[in-house]
Amino acid sequence: MSTLNVTLVQADLAWHDPEANRRRLQEHFAALGSQTDLIVLPEMFTTGFTMEASSVAEAADGPSVAWLREQAARLGAVITGSIVTKEGDKYYNRLVWMRPDGTYESYDKRHLFRMAHEQDHYSAGSRRPIVELKGWKVLPLICYDLRFPVWSRNRIGGGEAYDVLLYVANWPDRRRHAWQTLLMARAIENLSYCIGVNRVGEDGIGINYAGDSAAIDFLGQPMTQPSEQEFVATVTLHKAALDGFRAKFPAHLDADDFRLLGREPGDTP
Repeated sequence: MSTLNVTLVQADLAWHDPEANRRRLQEHFAALGSQTDLIVLPEMFTTGFTMEASSVAEAADGPSVAWLREQAARLGAVITGSIVTKEGDKYYNRLVWMRPDGTYESYDKRHLFRMAHEQDHYSAGSRRPIVELKGWKVLPLICYDLRFPVWSRNRIGGGEAYDVLLYVANWPDRRRHAWQTLLMARAIENLSYCIGVNRVGEDGIGINYAGDSAAIDFLGQPMTQPSEQEFVATVTLHKAALDGFRAKFPAHLDADDFRLLGREPGDTP
């Protein structure tokens, strides 16, 4: 498709209360109808950003995944966000990319937030899935991944290229300048649209979040206005404009080649 409609859902999350969060988010969906292709929720949208993995984790196909499946089918749109997930004896901060037909992809957060000791409670992922939606390629990542440009690098012209870079987050207000700046930087350097969806409010351990969820175009220009309030906003991305800019300004042809070490065989990039 020549356009992609993306809905950003910036919400205040109830601490460790998945049912309340699912109910609140469903209320936010009420006005959408079938007017969007992709709905983006914050990181750990059922619980808030918590290190109490063992007490809040769901099974890999647990109630929140079932809820995503139901909502995606009802709205006729992909829905994505991350959930605290247990698989075997490990816990993951897992993004789920749920399609309307009930199939889904997942991504386990690669960069675990050391300053909150996330690495002591969760296992890191090792694969970087690029998913397709209506002819668009999307790379969905999680929060702290934003600080690591190599992991986000676009490889235009190859099998690992994408059109939209997406981050779901619980990014505190005291670091909001970094959030806003890095979203623009990732869009500019990767010649892609960049979507970042954060939460608002105060979590259960007293950390405040200012939101500032944003859609950024391939020039680094904001398509949304920053806000500290809950909101639902839909933006339209244009493939012809993106492809046209890449043709006129093919900076990717001068990019440095590299490979990532410490990955599982067969993973990309």
